[in-house]
Amino acid sequence: MGFLHHVVSDDDTALALGSGDLRVLATPRLLALCEAATLLALEGALGGGETSVGTRVALQHVGASAVGSSVDVSATIVHVDGRLVRFDVAAVGAHGALLGHGTVTRVVVDRERFLGRLETPCSS
Repeated sequence: MGFLHHVVSDDDTALALGSGDLRVLATPRLLALCEAATLLALEGALGGGETSVGTRVALQHVGASAVGSSVDVSATIVHVDGRLVRFDVAAVGAHGALLGHGTVTRVVVDRERFLGRLETPCSS
C-alpha cells in the first residue's frame, strides 16, 4: 500500500490551477496526489531500469478541502496482469470524511526503451 499525507496550500487550489475559481483542493491536484500514492505503493517492486506510467484514471472528487486542511491518500494494488497494475485510491480528510476515490491503472515499462520511442521536437 502507498500512503501519503498532504496539507492543502494555496498552490493546490482550483483557483491556482485554473480548474475553478475557489480556494479549495483542485481535482487535478487530488489526482496528482493519488498518482503519487500509487508510485509509493510500487516502491521496491520495480527492477533496475523500470518505472511505471499512468494509463487510465477514474476518480470521483466527492468532498471539498479548504486551504490548511489535511488530506490522507492511500493506494492499494487490487489487480496485476503482467506489466499492468491497477490500484484502488482513496483520499480522506482530517476527520475521516471521504474526499475522493477511484482507480488508477499503471503499466510497468523499461525507462530507456520508453523514452527512446518518443519523437524528439524539431529544432528551429
